[in-house]
Amino acid sequence: MQDWLTMTAADLGRGIEDGQIDPVGLCKTYLDAIEAHPLRDQIYARVTAGRAMSEASAASVRAKAGQRLSPLDGVPISWKDLFDTADVATEAGSLLLKDRIPQDDAEVLKNATAMGLVCLGKTHMSELAFSGLGHNPSTATPPCVNDHGAVSGGSSSGAAASVAFGLAAAAIGSDTGGSVRIPAAWNDLVGLKTTAGRVSLEGVVPLAKQFDTVGPLCRSVEDAGLLLAALEGTKPADLSSVDLEGRRFGVLRTVAMDDVADIPAAAFASAVEKLKDAGAIVEDLNFADLENAMPLSGCLFTAEAYGLWRDVIEENPDAMFAEILERFRLGKSHSGPDYVAAWAKLEAIRKLYARATAGFDAVILPTAPILPPKLERLEDDHDYYVSANLLALRNTRIGNLMGVCAMTLPTGTASCGLMMMAAPGAEERLLRLAAAAQEALA
Repeated sequence: MQDWLTMTAADLGRGIEDGQIDPVGLCKTYLDAIEAHPLRDQIYARVTAGRAMSEASAASVRAKAGQRLSPLDGVPISWKDLFDTADVATEAGSLLLKDRIPQDDAEVLKNATAMGLVCLGKTHMSELAFSGLGHNPSTATPPCVNDHGAVSGGSSSGAAASVAFGLAAAAIGSDTGGSVRIPAAWNDLVGLKTTAGRVSLEGVVPLAKQFDTVGPLCRSVEDAGLLLAALEGTKPADLSSVDLEGRRFGVLRTVAMDDVADIPAAAFASAVEKLKDAGAIVEDLNFADLENAMPLSGCLFTAEAYGLWRDVIEENPDAMFAEILERFRLGKSHSGPDYVAAWAKLEAIRKLYARATAGFDAVILPTAPILPPKLERLEDDHDYYVSANLLALRNTRIGNLMGVCAMTLPTGTASCGLMMMAAPGAEERLLRLAAAAQEALA
């Protein structure tokens, strides 16, 4: 049964379908593992054991009757602590929201529950989702699976840790500037950033609604496809008969390859060679206008985030982690006209990017240009915290700014991911490419 803790969600689902795994026993195995784990309180904010066992019992009855609701019916997963859960605190990693108890589940949780997935509980995160590092002294800081002295990446820090440490079969997180992909990459997982507007944000604590997205962190591309379908209440993409022969990938050189640390750079180069060996055509892609898009982040993200949270923050600013408070308050310096002008510029650049990348099946780049920073240094060095946070988010933020969907895949080098970006709304095509790429990288 210990093997259950390392199996993909899809394989667990097949085990339930075949009658080899009972959802009740599976759920109990995960709950026992969570309870016994020494890092449990750094990973889970709240464990919903009663709900989990009730849902698992219902899944067990369905399985025995041959009436399963989806391929993941009976599979236990975790949820980032910004997805509303009825009658259970949802605090988004912030003391500002302490004891905030919603009346209803978020729509994506409702959909997943209707598909039979089992809710294990809520995972820790960066405060109000506004950091790519995952350090949160206000609540808890989950560790990286490859280096317990380093952060796990944010803001879906506990989501990644719950899967990487074998405490959930998969996790649901959110991504505004990289918050699914960075922790997924640093913990050797698959992470999917969906296109903004595709997956419901109803009942999700917001950061910047124009960029907020919902997506899974998991052990395989197949899992990502099944989880996306569960979040939407739809049928999963067909990932059969995929290969890379003749597929065209553009290696984004502009911005994305600047100041990449040696180990992530080598891991990316090795991954590119494996894609070529599998038949892919790989060419360099330069997009000079990206240099003009990146500085818009300061206005677009912070102005919206501060606009949404200003009243709550300024009523009790001392309750916040100082680094996050400072980042929110950067939004003060941007006016309404600044914000409107920035969006107009970004929309024009997005059109140019779509034209420049139209000939490629996907654009590829290192998911993060750095390895997970050590927690001790982040706590002791303000300037390092700021620079590490910005650099961690740089490459992933490109995908959010350009409005695309994106995935990170493990490269085989610890804490180093390969990111693939495809056109807005092209998740199913991206999943098929990523499934073939995952096979080549393995």
